[in-house]
Amino acid sequence: MIAGAGRLKLVAKQFKFTEGPAVDKAGNVYFTDQPNNKIWKYDLAGKLTVFLAQAGRSNGLYFDKKGNLISCADENNELWSITPDGKHTVLLKDVAGHRLNGPNDLWINPKGEGLYFTDPYYQRDYWTRTTPDTGLGGQKLYYLANYRATPVVVDDQLQKPNGIIGTPDGKHLYVADIEANKTYRYQITADGKLTNRELFVEQGSDGMTIDNEGNVYLTGQGVTVYNTAGKQIEHIAIPEPWTGNVCFGGKDRKTLFITASEAVYILPMRVRGA
Repeated sequence: MIAGAGRLKLVAKQFKFTEGPAVDKAGNVYFTDQPNNKIWKYDLAGKLTVFLAQAGRSNGLYFDKKGNLISCADENNELWSITPDGKHTVLLKDVAGHRLNGPNDLWINPKGEGLYFTDPYYQRDYWTRTTPDTGLGGQKLYYLANYRATPVVVDDQLQKPNGIIGTPDGKHLYVADIEANKTYRYQITADGKLTNRELFVEQGSDGMTIDNEGNVYLTGQGVTVYNTAGKQIEHIAIPEPWTGNVCFGGKDRKTLFITASEAVYILPMRVRGA
C-alpha cells in the first residue's frame, strides 16, 4: 500500500488542531485549523497558503461537482458552500427550527447531489450555549437529497457519529461512532436512504478515507487501514498525540495527506484515492 521507498514527511507544524482535508479536481488539498478559524490550501507544488481566514470554524470539508467546497461550519452550526474565490453561502442552519449540534464531517455521493453529514455534540469554547437543543433529539446522521432539500435522519441509533466516507460507485457508506468505538457499513438505496447497517470494525474514527482497492482508512492513534472484509492490513504510526483526518491528494491521488493535531504530514502510496 505504501510506496516502496515511501517515508512519512512532515509538511508543517504551525497549527492548533488540523482537520477536514479535502481534495479538489486538480489534486490540491484544503484543510482546516479549526481553533484558529482558517482553511488552508496545500498545492501541487507543496506550498501552503491560507484559503479562507474567517472560515466559520470549519471542520469537515468536501468538494462538490461544481468545485465548491462544502464545509461543516460549526461556529453557528451550519453547512456552508464556499466558492473557489472564498465566498460562502449557508446551505443549512437548522432542522425544523432546531439548532444542529455541530456538523462535523460529510460525504457527497458522486452519483448525484446527495450529501450525508454527521452531527455530534462537542462543546466549543467559542459558543455561548452549553447544552444541545433538546428539540433536535440527539446526535444523528443526516441526508440531504440536494442543497435545497430538508435534511432527513438516516440513522438515530449512533452515540456520537463522526467520520464518514462512501464508495465511488455510490452503493456503500461507512460511518464511525467514535463514542461507541465502532464503524458501520450501510447500503445506499436509490432514494439515498440507508439499509442493512452492519458492523464493519470494532474501532471508531475521527475522519476517514477510502482507496481505489476499497480499503478504508480510520484515524485516531495514527492511521489504521482495513480491507473490505474488515481485516486490518496496515497501521501507519504518526508522531502526534491525535490523528484527526486523512485524504488522498496530489495530481495522481497517490499521496496520503494526514492532519494530526498541530501538524500535517504526507506519505507516498502505491494505491490511490477512490
